[in-house]
Amino acid sequence: MNKKRTKRKPTQEVRTDVWELSASKEQKHQMVLTVEAYRKFLIPLVMVVNAQWCVLGELTSKERVNAVERMIHQTADNPSPKHNYFQKVIDKYPFFRKFPSYLRPAAIADAIGIVSSFHSRYYEWQSGIRKHKTAKPPRLTVLCKTYPALYKGQQVRYGLNYQTVDIKIWSGTDWVWLENIKIKRHGLSRHLIDGNEIQSPALVVNKNKCQLSMPIQIKKVDREDSGFVCSVDMGINNAATVSIVGKNGTVKARKFINPTRDIDRRNQRRMMIKKKSSQTVNLTKQKLPAGFCKGLYRKSANINLEISRLVMRGIVEFAKTYNVKVIVFENLSGWKAKAGKKGSLQKQKFHLWCHSKIVELTQQRWSELGGLVVFVNPKYTSAYAFDGSGKVRRSKTNYSLAVFKNGKQYNADLSASYNIGARYWYSLIVGDKHFSRVFVGKSSNDTLRTPVTLDTLRNLMVS
Repeated sequence: MNKKRTKRKPTQEVRTDVWELSASKEQKHQMVLTVEAYRKFLIPLVMVVNAQWCVLGELTSKERVNAVERMIHQTADNPSPKHNYFQKVIDKYPFFRKFPSYLRPAAIADAIGIVSSFHSRYYEWQSGIRKHKTAKPPRLTVLCKTYPALYKGQQVRYGLNYQTVDIKIWSGTDWVWLENIKIKRHGLSRHLIDGNEIQSPALVVNKNKCQLSMPIQIKKVDREDSGFVCSVDMGINNAATVSIVGKNGTVKARKFINPTRDIDRRNQRRMMIKKKSSQTVNLTKQKLPAGFCKGLYRKSANINLEISRLVMRGIVEFAKTYNVKVIVFENLSGWKAKAGKKGSLQKQKFHLWCHSKIVELTQQRWSELGGLVVFVNPKYTSAYAFDGSGKVRRSKTNYSLAVFKNGKQYNADLSASYNIGARYWYSLIVGDKHFSRVFVGKSSNDTLRTPVTLDTLRNLMVS
């Protein structure tokens, strides 16, 4: 018999916005109680799921939730659940009896996720896939740090234009509604885009945060093809240099994206770390202890993440302004800096270069908007002039300045961004689907010789 092939549904793209809540001290305290009550309910569930994982592991996600619920929840149709242990837990914590029935499946799903993750990591460890040879086996963490999901209408209600929100919480004695909590920020406001759909948020509350983690299902869109692309050259002196390069070699626009204020803040903290480490080593004559300058490292990493986000927004907004579909990057995966001595300022600049994070964030955001991110070979994009005059010479006083063989002086990053866009168009025109042929002309031993520049693209279109 021929089995019918079922078509797979296209995977829906989901992105998460952070909605910051403006809650009073008392409201925040009640939200914290809700999170604590949810986690207490979750601990015995994790133990039950882990005990029955041999059976549950073979079921689908929906079947697992239903099976666990039958194991623990006593009803008229299910008078003797398999795990009477759970009834003892309910007797110990009477507030479990008031635990909302619509929140129970979410807690079960969380428990299943925790146990499934543990078993996957444990099997990897058994197979020898470890960070270190002496790595200890993973442990099942029953003291879970997850946050409760809020179902619309039952646990969360939205006000007019999503300016306020009502949340059902555990007050310590009963489940009650907290009403008219103002929303300070909506993240990237993805919920305002036509076709996007709000999913069930999670209530994230601790001593530092009070927010809703709002997953939003993104409507799939496809941007119209354009005769231009946005080419991006990422560097050390300028975080990103972007250009709008046309198929015929025309450069419509260009821009430097460089959040200098944040870069200075990050570098200040790194210099503080360097100063403190040298002072500590000179005084103690020993290696730095574990966790040295932990707070400064954390702040520096957070600022670097914000730099990546600012640069990503600048690239995306620039591409949107000129209605392009494709953003072109250099393929720098696996790239390592060779310049700079150990401990030098130049070495530190390369170490803090967040090019991979910028690319990752741009891919995520641009795919939401129906765009495409493409990579080209990075070799010689900066070393050769965009006008075809040959190799460039960098100024000794200003490394960002390139001197062409014909005497012209030009910004090296701008020239590189033109060449990156040209390589994309050249590869597309000659039919290289992998965008890897960045040279033209072949020697007798089949070695590609002349790098593709913007001038190469112009000559190609003329011929």
